[in-house]
Amino acid sequence: MNIKITGTGSYIPDTIEKNDAFHEHTFLNNDGSVINHPNEVIIEKFQAITGIAERRYAKPHLNSSDLGFFAAEKAITNANIDPETIDYIIVAHNFGDVKHNAIQSDMLPSLATRIKHSLRIKNPKCIAYDILFGCPGWIEGVIQAHAFIKSGIAKRCLVIGTETLSRVVDKHDRDAMIFSDGAGATIIEATEESGGILAHETASYTYDEAYYLYFGSSNNQELSKDTRYIKMEGRKIYEFALNHVPQAIKTCIDASGVDIKDVKKIFIHQANEKMDEAILKRLYRLYRTDIPEGIMPMSIQKLGNSSVATVPTLLDLVRNNKLENHKLTKGDVIVFASVGAGMHINAITYRY
Repeated sequence: MNIKITGTGSYIPDTIEKNDAFHEHTFLNNDGSVINHPNEVIIEKFQAITGIAERRYAKPHLNSSDLGFFAAEKAITNANIDPETIDYIIVAHNFGDVKHNAIQSDMLPSLATRIKHSLRIKNPKCIAYDILFGCPGWIEGVIQAHAFIKSGIAKRCLVIGTETLSRVVDKHDRDAMIFSDGAGATIIEATEESGGILAHETASYTYDEAYYLYFGSSNNQELSKDTRYIKMEGRKIYEFALNHVPQAIKTCIDASGVDIKDVKKIFIHQANEKMDEAILKRLYRLYRTDIPEGIMPMSIQKLGNSSVATVPTLLDLVRNNKLENHKLTKGDVIVFASVGAGMHINAITYRY
């Protein structure tokens, strides 16, 4: 028995927010002071570092659970399964459903419950629950699904990553330009086909690093201190990722028994183009070998950082030949990896 991804689906919102939409924003430093650069310069530097030229926002009437439902429908159709046969629905997110122009997060009932309801699944033995694991949430959901199936208590799981980060950003913070909305979903199941999950690795660094990403007040000191937004210590996160993610990926690859030269694609969480490139360089430096051309698909330039949705969305795009110069062939060894709030890191080595 092997445990494989048998179906994928993603929901990429229609609304495109390009960088020039931020030209009229009033960006402030963390202490509320004015940034002594025109917005054109701020945005130009931002794009040079992150690679982001545009991002996607959900339409006002749609919430995170809606996006997850749309992606789940596609994954179920792609896998050609009866949704009543799903044993677990695992939904990774960070903020629940945040309605457009609202300031509260709604997680009662869970997003997994809402998505199961929308899918009209009657089976009470289909267990629906959420996980809060920062940006690595979808990968961790897949690891949990793998454990359920390997132990024999499940045969088929639906793992979803969904987020509407555009609704929790501080418009006075330059980091607001990073975040976007979207959803990705996968069917994970036991199969007689060759391949599947070969190894996985997870770590949580909380002693000093727990609050590198957090909920904080606006940079605009005149706004209410009680309204919270996603905030991050960008430099600390960058250094943390470079110090820990390459080794985690190496540990995962080595545990699978696969040679680094046999890895065809590495799907890294789309957080920051320069950071992902630096992680890749350090990984291959650990192996003392050159980086193969086309090893790392990227979607951040047009889709931004949709947190838990980036990796499954990227996988869905490549599987369906929707990302130029990237494709997967049966038997290819690929790696999934992520880093994010917690601070958590994880990786999976997988034979396609």
